[in-house]
Amino acid sequence: MSSQQDSGASRYIVDSHIHLYAASHIPSLNWTGDLAADHPLNRQYSLDEYRGATRDRSQELRGFVFLETDRKSGLRDTQWQDALEEVDFLFRIARGSPREGEGHRPEDGGLVLGIVPWAPVPAGATALAKYVGQVQERAGEEWPLVKGFRYLVQDKPAGVMLQEQFIEGLQWLGGHGLTFDLGVDARSGGIHQLQEACTMMERVYAGGNGLRIIINHFCKPNLRLSAREALANGGHPDFTEWKDCIEQMGRHESTYMKLSGFFSELPEQDESSPPDVAALVERTKPWVDVVFKAFGPSRIMFGSDWPVCNVGGPGVVKSWSHWHELVEAILASQELTADEQAQIWSGTAVKAYGINLPVS
Repeated sequence: MSSQQDSGASRYIVDSHIHLYAASHIPSLNWTGDLAADHPLNRQYSLDEYRGATRDRSQELRGFVFLETDRKSGLRDTQWQDALEEVDFLFRIARGSPREGEGHRPEDGGLVLGIVPWAPVPAGATALAKYVGQVQERAGEEWPLVKGFRYLVQDKPAGVMLQEQFIEGLQWLGGHGLTFDLGVDARSGGIHQLQEACTMMERVYAGGNGLRIIINHFCKPNLRLSAREALANGGHPDFTEWKDCIEQMGRHESTYMKLSGFFSELPEQDESSPPDVAALVERTKPWVDVVFKAFGPSRIMFGSDWPVCNVGGPGVVKSWSHWHELVEAILASQELTADEQAQIWSGTAVKAYGINLPVS
């Protein structure tokens, strides 16, 4: 039996959301200008480092889905070079052909289960098709590893997702069997981003388009609120407005949610004594309950958001494992069956991204 068929087995983990970059790539990342020299993200995070972070679960970890790392890019074809060079880097990993200093080895290729590069979605279908064609040309025989694309909207002006060309671009992706990863930010970007995303989904799906939209990080809710603060007096607006949007998103059968990204939204953890996992389960319960009710285990997937989980988490060494422990405790608190838990650890990602796991 292939592991595609038994991918629900609880011993398997598919990490649906990681980023990778070598130290030499840092100048091409959009956010590096704001980072101090000693910032946790201002260093290399490639396969050598990821293997170290996941060492305790190496026997269960089947691999990962790579998400674009916000390279400097733009909608014109003269602004695509850095994003396309990131694609080349990922295919060097997948092919087992590292360059010196990139931090990966020939045997790492099997961990690459899916690649979700950047794409100029707001440029419309014609430009998007041109860009995707360039990705496909670079991918060659590894093209099936490209599962979809992301255009990060959390830092874009209001209204971007409602532009006609953006909707057209999303429908083009859906028509070609490709996914779209949606990155919005309720806490820092504002609830209007989620409201706009809900309207965008209504327009995309109005004509029966089958686009699979994979929503990142619970839409980054305001987890600085305690559970009591979130629920008090009928609910804090940051919670109730987020809840309304999550419920709207969940009504679309082609939407999925990543259980990921909490550490950057929670109060920063003390590396020497991180919060007790049980306390974190209690603190995040209102938000977790909403998502599990709106999406159900068959549309929720585990993602670590590594190495961003190191920001706000208990340090570079501990954060991936600490997040894994928190997810285990969250799933136990939801009283899920073994099969339902296995969907979240691997099965949902396999289904949503169309991943073909190797025969075991």
